[in-house]
Amino acid sequence: MIDRDNPSCPRYQWAICNDSLWAETFRVMGLQGVEMVLIGYNTPVHNAPAPEHDDLSLFHNQLSMQASVYQNGTWVVGVAKAGMEEGVDSIGGSCIIAPSGEVVARCLTKGDEMAIARCDLDFCAIYKRTTFNFDLHRQPQAYGLITQRKGETLAADGTQTS
Repeated sequence: MIDRDNPSCPRYQWAICNDSLWAETFRVMGLQGVEMVLIGYNTPVHNAPAPEHDDLSLFHNQLSMQASVYQNGTWVVGVAKAGMEEGVDSIGGSCIIAPSGEVVARCLTKGDEMAIARCDLDFCAIYKRTTFNFDLHRQPQAYGLITQRKGETLAADGTQTS
């Protein structure tokens, strides 16, 4: 995790499953200076509520992580359950993604595999000092709606919005 008393210590955070799909997960970590996010997930191939997404499950999973690491200048190691277990087919797709958004290692099958990559945590600084220099570029006063609403029709406290 993040050792705030030692700024030279690498900054790691972790998240699980559905967290990988939400930009807020990565932004909260990015605001703390995270350099590597570790995520475990067991995404099924078949999405019962939206079967039309089945062919896109792996794509959407990876897309979310790629965009989020780029927008926060961090690495991600996504570790996935793969193959069939207890009648559920999981997407697999473990991968390591650089702060540039590039996939540097990935598992390609639903069998037992391992993705390995050299991850230079100093690479994060290139993004954190320029394009995604939050102290210089973010305008949180303009994003109030993100914390005021749960969704399109519900306020953060769960009440109906007008």
